[in-house]
Amino acid sequence: MTSDADHFFSQSAIRTIEMEAFAVSSLTEGIGPAFSDACKRLLATTGRVVVTGMGKSGHIAGKIAATLASTGTPAFFLHPGEASHGDMGMITRHDCVIALSNSGSTAEILTLLPLIKRMNVPLISITGDPQSELAAASDAHLLAAVDTEACPLNLAPTSSTTAALVMGDALAIAVLEARGFTAEKFAFSHPGGALGRRLLLQVADVMAAGDDIPCVSPSVNLIDTLCEITQKGLGMTAIAGPDLRLKGVFTDGDLRRAVEEHHDLLGTQLESVMTTGARTVSEDMLAAEALGLMERSGISSLVVVDVDEKIRGVVTLLALLRAGIS
Repeated sequence: MTSDADHFFSQSAIRTIEMEAFAVSSLTEGIGPAFSDACKRLLATTGRVVVTGMGKSGHIAGKIAATLASTGTPAFFLHPGEASHGDMGMITRHDCVIALSNSGSTAEILTLLPLIKRMNVPLISITGDPQSELAAASDAHLLAAVDTEACPLNLAPTSSTTAALVMGDALAIAVLEARGFTAEKFAFSHPGGALGRRLLLQVADVMAAGDDIPCVSPSVNLIDTLCEITQKGLGMTAIAGPDLRLKGVFTDGDLRRAVEEHHDLLGTQLESVMTTGARTVSEDMLAAEALGLMERSGISSLVVVDVDEKIRGVVTLLALLRAGIS
């Protein structure tokens, strides 16, 4: 019984995924001048993009509005039912409307069309019927038609809502790229949580600086170097001359190897055993980028330098992890 049930569920899932994947892949056939026109209208909008839809299309409209807003295009969702009872006032003459309806004949959407036209607000529609009333009334119509829903009864909106969502994503990304939207701008819309930390936190925010920087001169012996490493607690020390220009680094691992090779701890100067050509980063590098550099290089710390190679700080793997960068 369990085996039969497992097979049934697996086959149902595979069928649904394949049907929706086919619906999405078919969308490329409809990308053309109308899509370009829709993108241009969004870019020309000086107000906000108002996205509306009823029922399941309304849920998709809300997601599209959220995607636009987070990628540089101010947008919000407007419930078409509420729009007929006062919320139409949310739309201004500087806005642009995106309306979703698989049939293109949703009554709550059609009720708004005369008002949208009267305000001379651009209307972009996403429907499954190019001959529908909504499609005909639109300044730019995007076709998201599907042959059949993934629902075996061909009733529950499944493939059609997925296709509409992907078409909305395609619009948002095309406009994002046209705007030259950057990771920093994206981070501004996502200041909270792990995503915000990855995109906003810079090396300067987590590095050890000032008196906390372990730093010795090349002429220091290994005993004094050990004291500096131990006192600062970062597992390494930078090596610099009086001008603070970086000459090399020395880690506790290097110290262990020096002991194993029987170097005289009092008589050996650091310049004869230090590592030169160490990897460095700048203060304005994203902390997430510094973490990636450490992982690729197999190291646990980086010296932070300015444009003149003068030491500004040290950032460690532990400090990045404590800051929530992963």
